[in-house]
Amino acid sequence: MTTPDVDEFAEPLPATRRALLRRLALGQVQGRAPSLMGAVVREGRLVWTGSRSSVEGADPDADTQYRIGSLTKTFVAVLVLRLRDEGLLDLGDPLAKHLDVPEAAGATVAQLLSHTSGLAAEARGPWWERTPGALRPETADIFGERPLIHPAGRRHHYSNPGFALLGALVERLRGASWGEVLAHEVLEPLGMGRTSLEPRAPHAGGWAVHPWADVLLPEPAEDTGRMGPAGQLWSTVGDLARFAAFLLDGDERVLGAETLAEMREPAVAPEEGDWDGGYGLGTQLVRHGGRFLYGHTGSMPGFLASLWVSAEDRLAGIALANTTSGPAIGAIAADLIRIVAEREPRIPEPWRPLTEADPALLALTGPWYWGPRAYHLRLRADRGLELSPAVGGGRASRFRAEQDGTWTGLDGYYAGETLRVVEGEGGAPAHLDLGTFVFTRQPYAPGDAVPGGVDPEGWRPL
Repeated sequence: MTTPDVDEFAEPLPATRRALLRRLALGQVQGRAPSLMGAVVREGRLVWTGSRSSVEGADPDADTQYRIGSLTKTFVAVLVLRLRDEGLLDLGDPLAKHLDVPEAAGATVAQLLSHTSGLAAEARGPWWERTPGALRPETADIFGERPLIHPAGRRHHYSNPGFALLGALVERLRGASWGEVLAHEVLEPLGMGRTSLEPRAPHAGGWAVHPWADVLLPEPAEDTGRMGPAGQLWSTVGDLARFAAFLLDGDERVLGAETLAEMREPAVAPEEGDWDGGYGLGTQLVRHGGRFLYGHTGSMPGFLASLWVSAEDRLAGIALANTTSGPAIGAIAADLIRIVAEREPRIPEPWRPLTEADPALLALTGPWYWGPRAYHLRLRADRGLELSPAVGGGRASRFRAEQDGTWTGLDGYYAGETLRVVEGEGGAPAHLDLGTFVFTRQPYAPGDAVPGGVDPEGWRPL
């Protein structure tokens, strides 16, 4: 009897679809949202969308634009990382190297991306999200009386002006507006034709819902000008599904997978009392239901948005609403992932043997010893290596093969460290040098290259 093939790209099963729609419906009712859109991306493809609306027969669809607020920041971060990958800047560069902004001269590009620049959370008044950007025509106009709240690099302090500066940085190094650069370098390659700086029909209208009565008030949708990189964009669940697929696997036309993995590494410690969340380089990081999720939430007057990706489950959840407050939009998007992951867990790829085996690499596999501690070294299909303790917990890491015959640690304690094979007589591997730690074939064998030497009498009873 053979196992039937499972289409990982198929839409969820009927019971799963009902559970997804129910979660969306609860969010719309409990949050009193005029409308709420949801979507699930599996293995890089949009496999489910759902919507609820307070107006019968006027449900939005995957092509309806909503304002996505601070999700814009992740797009801007992609532009900055492209500049870094091209060698036009370094993340450690002080902003002053590229822009004349005295208020943030001491902050680095990385600190701006991770909200550790120390800059104030908001722009100079009046409330920038509800007023025209023409009130702040120049970069210097976004700063109030206290532009710097904390010393740069000391703590996480969310800063919308910080991302306005990153947009200005993109403009300086590209010689075009950040919106034009975004369209050319990200939106067009990813096929995101329904993502824009200004709303394009069909789009939802933004509303405020009275806190104590079921009545509405329209919210303004201003062009925020210089503050645009902090939250200007409009998009659809269809386009955001494409962006989620990009955040999962990368696209060499935009950013490779390695750079995207760097963006989701925690750049700062979580706030005291909040060990379920953090921030990378333009991406929010959360733990929800035991899952590590990355992406971003967003809010602007009249709108809420959330996009989360689970790399382990190969799933993404998207939620959009046209209300200033109410629905727990981040939890809704996370729950869409949870529902599919629990009801239809991912089926792993089949194990397959190597197509060819390099004898020199095979000779490295097996037991190695760091002092008396036993480790296993395994060969992976991509010529990489995996080092793990033989028993118990400890310093396990995966290693990427480099062109010069060394390996670079990818995770754990040895992330970024270099693994070298030191050959003995006849060219056979004698020991491993891992960031100055020596791994030998026997535990403290006489004559081995163990730092500090080995007692010549060798092992003995007590």
